[in-house]
Amino acid sequence: MQMGQIGSAGERRLQSEYGTGDRAAKFYSDQMLDHLNPTMIEFVGRQEIAFIATADASGECDNSLRAGTPGFMHVIDSKTLAYPEYRGNGVMASLGNILENPHVGIILVDFVQDLIGLHVNGSARIVDDEVLRSEIADLPMDHSGGRIPERWVVVDVEEAYIHCRKHIPRMAPVPRHREWGTDDVKRKGGDYFDAKATPRHDSDGQVVEEPAPAELTQVIAPGFSVAPAGTSGN
Repeated sequence: MQMGQIGSAGERRLQSEYGTGDRAAKFYSDQMLDHLNPTMIEFVGRQEIAFIATADASGECDNSLRAGTPGFMHVIDSKTLAYPEYRGNGVMASLGNILENPHVGIILVDFVQDLIGLHVNGSARIVDDEVLRSEIADLPMDHSGGRIPERWVVVDVEEAYIHCRKHIPRMAPVPRHREWGTDDVKRKGGDYFDAKATPRHDSDGQVVEEPAPAELTQVIAPGFSVAPAGTSGN
C-alpha cells in the first residue's frame, strides 16, 4: 500500500492541525497492511466474536456483534474473508446498510489469550450460501450448533492493522449453554431494557401509543467473565 493512499482527508487534516503527522506516518508505515498476513490469518481463525460497523447511503451508522465457534469468520485468501449470516430478528440492519454502502469496519478482539485487537476495513457484498459454497471448496459446512448459514458477507480487505492492548480487559471463558438459533424471547434476552413498555412520543411530545406491559426477563449467564482486579496480565 502506498503511503499516499492511507487515511482519510479528515485524518490528515487533524494530524496537521494537532501535530501528530509524524506519529501517524510511523503507524501507517509499521502497522497498516492492505491484506491479511499469516499472523493475522491465524488470529482471525481462532476468534469467536467480531464487531461489525456499517452505514447506509446517508451515513447513518450501525454496529453489530457476530459470534460463532472459532473459525466462523473464514479467511478465503489474504485479500478476502467471509462471515456467515443466520436467521435472526428479520431487521437486516447490517445487510441493508451494505446493500446501500459496501464499506464495512470489522474489529476482532482477543480478550482471553493475547489481549490484542485486529481492525479489518474493506468493501463487502452479500452472497447466498449455496452460491458461495459452490465457489469456495473449504467453506465451513457447519457452525454455531448445527445451523447452516442463509448467506455470507464477503469482504474484500483494504486495510488491516493492530488495535493496541493497553485498554483491553482480560476475560476468562466460563461454561455456558448457548441457545443458537432459538426464537424463545426470554432466552434471547426478553425485554431486558424495558423498551416494549417505554412510551413512544411524537414530535410534539405526545404519547403515540400505550406501552405494553413489561415482561419478565430471564437473564442468561454470559460466555465470559471479567478477571479480578490485578490479573489483567500483559
